[in-house]
Amino acid sequence: MNKLGLLGKNISYSFSRNYFKNKFENENINNTTYENFDIESIDLFPSIIKNTKDLKGLNVTIPYKEQVIPFLDKINKKAKSIGAVNTIKITKKGKLVGYNTDCYGFKKTIKPALKSQHKKALILGTGGASKAIAYSLKELNIAYSYVSRKASEGIDFTYDSLTEAIINQHQIIINCTPLGTFPNVNDCPNIPYHGITKNHVLFDLIYNPEETKFLNQGKLHGAKTINGLNMLKFQAEKSWSIWDL
Repeated sequence: MNKLGLLGKNISYSFSRNYFKNKFENENINNTTYENFDIESIDLFPSIIKNTKDLKGLNVTIPYKEQVIPFLDKINKKAKSIGAVNTIKITKKGKLVGYNTDCYGFKKTIKPALKSQHKKALILGTGGASKAIAYSLKELNIAYSYVSRKASEGIDFTYDSLTEAIINQHQIIINCTPLGTFPNVNDCPNIPYHGITKNHVLFDLIYNPEETKFLNQGKLHGAKTINGLNMLKFQAEKSWSIWDL
Protein backbone atom coordinates (compact mmCIF):
# COMPACT_ATOMS: atom_id res chain seq x y z
CA MET A 1 0.00 0.00 0.00
CA ASN A 2 1.46 3.39 -1.04
CA LYS A 3 1.25 6.10 1.59
CA LEU A 4 1.08 9.86 1.01
CA GLY A 5 0.37 12.68 3.42
CA LEU A 6 0.37 16.30 4.47
CA LEU A 7 3.09 17.69 6.74
CA GLY A 8 2.08 20.73 8.80
CA LYS A 9 1.01 22.09 12.16
CA ASN A 10 -2.63 22.33 13.33
CA ILE A 11 -3.89 20.94 10.03
CA SER A 12 -7.08 19.14 11.02
CA TYR A 13 -8.99 21.70 8.87
CA SER A 14 -6.95 20.83 5.79
CA PHE A 15 -8.49 20.22 2.40
CA SER A 16 -5.77 17.88 1.10
CA ARG A 17 -6.74 14.70 2.93
CA ASN A 18 -10.38 14.86 1.76
CA TYR A 19 -9.35 15.91 -1.73
CA PHE A 20 -7.14 12.86 -2.20
CA LYS A 21 -9.60 10.53 -0.44
CA ASN A 22 -12.28 11.59 -2.96
CA LYS A 23 -9.83 11.37 -5.84
CA PHE A 24 -8.87 7.81 -4.90
CA GLU A 25 -12.55 6.79 -4.63
CA ASN A 26 -13.58 8.48 -7.90
CA GLU A 27 -10.66 7.08 -9.88
CA ASN A 28 -10.72 3.60 -8.28
CA ILE A 29 -7.21 3.99 -6.87
CA ASN A 30 -7.14 1.23 -4.25
CA ASN A 31 -3.43 0.96 -3.49
CA THR A 32 -2.81 4.43 -1.97
CA THR A 33 -3.76 6.26 1.24
CA TYR A 34 -3.31 9.89 2.33
CA GLU A 35 -3.03 11.05 5.94
CA ASN A 36 -2.13 14.13 7.99
CA PHE A 37 1.25 14.32 9.73
CA ASP A 38 0.51 17.05 12.24
CA ILE A 39 3.72 17.87 14.12
CA GLU A 40 4.61 20.51 16.70
CA SER A 41 8.17 20.94 15.45
CA ILE A 42 10.06 20.21 12.21
CA ASP A 43 12.56 18.26 14.35
CA LEU A 44 9.98 15.44 14.37
CA PHE A 45 10.09 15.15 10.58
CA PRO A 46 12.91 12.53 10.39
CA SER A 47 10.96 10.19 12.68
CA ILE A 48 7.99 10.32 10.27
CA ILE A 49 10.26 9.31 7.38
CA LYS A 50 11.88 6.57 9.46
CA ASN A 51 8.70 5.12 10.97
CA THR A 52 6.17 5.37 8.12
CA LYS A 53 6.44 2.26 5.99
CA ASP A 54 5.75 2.67 2.23
CA LEU A 55 5.67 6.48 2.41
CA LYS A 56 6.07 7.74 -1.17
CA GLY A 57 5.44 11.47 -0.91
CA LEU A 58 4.25 14.45 1.11
CA ASN A 59 2.63 17.81 0.67
CA VAL A 60 4.02 20.48 3.00
CA THR A 61 2.04 23.37 4.46
CA ILE A 62 2.39 26.16 7.05
CA PRO A 63 4.78 26.56 8.83
CA TYR A 64 7.24 24.07 7.31
CA LYS A 65 7.65 25.03 3.62
CA GLU A 66 11.03 26.63 4.34
CA GLN A 67 11.97 24.73 7.51
CA VAL A 68 11.84 21.33 5.78
CA ILE A 69 14.52 22.20 3.19
CA PRO A 70 17.62 21.25 5.26
CA PHE A 71 16.17 17.73 5.73
CA LEU A 72 15.97 17.03 1.99
CA ASP A 73 18.55 15.26 -0.18
CA LYS A 74 17.80 17.25 -3.32
CA ILE A 75 15.74 20.27 -4.35
CA ASN A 76 14.23 20.82 -7.78
CA LYS A 77 15.64 23.90 -9.56
CA LYS A 78 12.39 25.91 -9.39
CA ALA A 79 11.85 25.12 -5.68
CA LYS A 80 15.46 26.18 -5.00
CA SER A 81 14.87 29.51 -6.78
CA ILE A 82 11.67 30.05 -4.81
CA GLY A 83 13.21 29.04 -1.48
CA ALA A 84 10.20 27.00 -0.38
CA VAL A 85 9.02 23.40 -0.82
CA ASN A 86 5.41 22.20 -0.72
CA THR A 87 5.84 18.76 -2.30
CA ILE A 88 8.30 15.98 -1.43
CA LYS A 89 8.87 12.87 -3.48
CA ILE A 90 10.51 9.87 -1.81
CA THR A 91 12.44 7.92 -4.43
CA LYS A 92 12.82 4.14 -4.62
CA LYS A 93 16.26 4.58 -3.01
CA GLY A 94 14.72 6.54 -0.13
CA LYS A 95 16.00 9.96 -1.23
CA LEU A 96 13.86 13.01 -0.38
CA VAL A 97 13.39 15.40 -3.32
CA GLY A 98 11.68 18.78 -2.83
CA TYR A 99 9.44 20.55 -5.37
CA ASN A 100 7.16 23.59 -5.40
CA THR A 101 3.73 23.26 -7.03
CA ASP A 102 2.23 26.40 -5.41
CA CYS A 103 3.55 28.56 -8.26
CA TYR A 104 1.86 26.30 -10.84
CA GLY A 105 -1.46 26.39 -8.95
CA PHE A 106 -1.36 30.16 -8.48
CA LYS A 107 -0.56 30.95 -12.12
CA LYS A 108 -3.25 28.62 -13.44
CA THR A 109 -5.82 30.25 -11.14
CA ILE A 110 -5.03 33.94 -11.55
CA LYS A 111 -4.25 34.04 -15.28
CA PRO A 112 -7.89 34.11 -16.50
CA ALA A 113 -8.58 37.16 -14.27
CA LEU A 114 -5.67 39.28 -15.52
CA LYS A 115 -6.32 42.33 -17.70
CA SER A 116 -4.07 45.00 -19.21
CA GLN A 117 -4.20 47.20 -16.08
CA HIS A 118 -2.81 44.44 -13.85
CA LYS A 119 0.84 45.46 -13.82
CA LYS A 120 1.63 45.84 -10.10
CA ALA A 121 0.87 43.60 -7.13
CA LEU A 122 1.06 43.73 -3.35
CA ILE A 123 1.99 40.50 -1.57
CA LEU A 124 0.69 40.48 2.01
CA GLY A 125 2.95 38.30 4.15
CA THR A 126 6.46 36.93 3.75
CA GLY A 127 6.22 33.19 4.52
CA GLY A 128 6.93 30.22 2.24
CA ALA A 129 3.75 30.63 0.19
CA SER A 130 4.53 34.28 -0.56
CA LYS A 131 7.84 33.25 -2.15
CA ALA A 132 6.05 31.04 -4.67
CA ILE A 133 3.63 33.89 -5.44
CA ALA A 134 6.53 36.32 -6.03
CA TYR A 135 8.19 33.79 -8.36
CA SER A 136 4.95 33.38 -10.33
CA LEU A 137 4.38 37.13 -10.64
CA LYS A 138 7.91 37.52 -11.98
CA GLU A 139 7.14 34.87 -14.62
CA LEU A 140 3.96 36.82 -15.52
CA ASN A 141 5.97 40.09 -15.82
CA ILE A 142 4.02 41.68 -12.97
CA ALA A 143 5.96 43.94 -10.58
CA TYR A 144 5.37 43.16 -6.92
CA SER A 145 6.00 44.63 -3.49
CA TYR A 146 6.06 42.84 -0.14
CA VAL A 147 3.96 44.06 2.79
CA SER A 148 4.82 42.95 6.33
CA ARG A 149 4.17 43.99 9.91
CA LYS A 150 7.76 45.08 10.49
CA ALA A 151 10.19 46.95 8.27
CA SER A 152 13.22 44.89 7.28
CA GLU A 153 15.38 44.15 4.26
CA GLY A 154 13.29 43.13 1.25
CA ILE A 155 10.08 44.59 2.71
CA ASP A 156 8.64 47.42 0.61
CA PHE A 157 5.79 48.51 2.89
CA THR A 158 4.58 47.88 6.41
CA TYR A 159 0.83 47.72 7.03
CA ASP A 160 1.15 51.04 8.86
CA SER A 161 2.78 52.72 5.86
CA LEU A 162 0.15 51.64 3.31
CA THR A 163 -2.06 54.42 1.97
CA GLU A 164 -5.15 54.44 -0.23
CA ALA A 165 -2.96 55.78 -3.05
CA ILE A 166 -0.58 52.79 -2.76
CA ILE A 167 -3.54 50.38 -2.77
CA ASN A 168 -4.94 52.20 -5.81
CA GLN A 169 -1.65 51.84 -7.72
CA HIS A 170 -1.35 48.08 -7.05
CA GLN A 171 -4.33 46.46 -8.74
CA ILE A 172 -3.52 42.93 -7.65
CA ILE A 173 -3.48 42.23 -3.89
CA ILE A 174 -2.65 38.75 -2.66
CA ASN A 175 -3.18 37.60 0.93
CA CYS A 176 -0.46 35.08 1.83
CA THR A 177 -1.04 35.43 5.57
CA PRO A 178 -3.20 33.03 7.62
CA LEU A 179 -5.40 35.97 8.74
CA GLY A 180 -9.04 35.04 8.25
CA THR A 181 -8.61 31.26 8.25
CA PHE A 182 -11.37 29.27 10.01
CA PRO A 183 -12.16 29.56 12.92
CA ASN A 184 -10.81 33.16 13.06
CA VAL A 185 -13.09 34.30 10.27
CA ASN A 186 -13.40 37.92 11.47
CA ASP A 187 -9.67 38.58 11.02
CA CYS A 188 -8.25 40.20 7.90
CA PRO A 189 -5.09 42.06 6.87
CA ASN A 190 -5.17 45.66 8.05
CA ILE A 191 -4.96 47.56 4.75
CA PRO A 192 -6.79 50.72 3.49
CA TYR A 193 -9.62 48.89 1.71
CA HIS A 194 -11.12 52.21 0.52
CA GLY A 195 -8.35 52.36 -2.09
CA ILE A 196 -9.74 49.25 -3.82
CA THR A 197 -11.65 49.70 -7.09
CA LYS A 198 -13.50 47.60 -9.64
CA ASN A 199 -10.18 47.31 -11.53
CA HIS A 200 -8.61 45.34 -8.67
CA VAL A 201 -8.15 41.60 -8.30
CA LEU A 202 -7.99 40.35 -4.70
CA PHE A 203 -6.61 36.84 -4.31
CA ASP A 204 -6.66 34.99 -0.98
CA LEU A 205 -4.67 31.77 -0.57
CA ILE A 206 -7.18 30.80 2.15
CA TYR A 207 -10.03 28.51 1.06
CA ASN A 208 -11.79 27.96 4.40
CA PRO A 209 -13.98 30.00 4.68
CA GLU A 210 -14.85 30.26 0.99
CA GLU A 211 -15.13 34.05 1.29
CA THR A 212 -12.77 35.57 3.83
CA LYS A 213 -13.29 39.01 5.30
CA PHE A 214 -10.41 40.20 3.07
CA LEU A 215 -12.27 39.02 -0.06
CA ASN A 216 -15.58 40.37 1.21
CA GLN A 217 -14.02 43.82 1.69
CA GLY A 218 -12.75 43.63 -1.90
CA LYS A 219 -16.16 42.61 -3.21
CA LEU A 220 -17.80 45.55 -1.40
CA HIS A 221 -15.55 47.85 -3.46
CA GLY A 222 -16.34 46.08 -6.74
CA ALA A 223 -13.10 44.09 -7.06
CA LYS A 224 -12.77 40.67 -8.68
CA THR A 225 -12.16 38.17 -5.85
CA ILE A 226 -10.57 34.72 -5.97
CA ASN A 227 -10.10 32.27 -3.07
CA GLY A 228 -7.41 29.60 -2.78
CA LEU A 229 -9.50 26.54 -3.64
CA ASN A 230 -8.67 26.18 -7.34
CA MET A 231 -5.02 26.95 -6.65
CA LEU A 232 -5.03 24.10 -4.15
CA LYS A 233 -6.67 21.70 -6.60
CA PHE A 234 -4.18 22.56 -9.35
CA GLN A 235 -1.18 22.18 -7.05
CA ALA A 236 -2.57 18.89 -5.64
CA GLU A 237 -2.84 17.42 -9.14
CA LYS A 238 0.67 18.64 -9.95
CA SER A 239 1.93 16.90 -6.79
CA TRP A 240 0.18 13.71 -7.85
CA SER A 241 1.95 13.80 -11.21
CA ILE A 242 5.32 14.31 -9.45
CA TRP A 243 4.77 11.31 -7.15
CA ASP A 244 3.98 9.26 -10.29
CA LEU A 245 2.58 6.23 -8.44
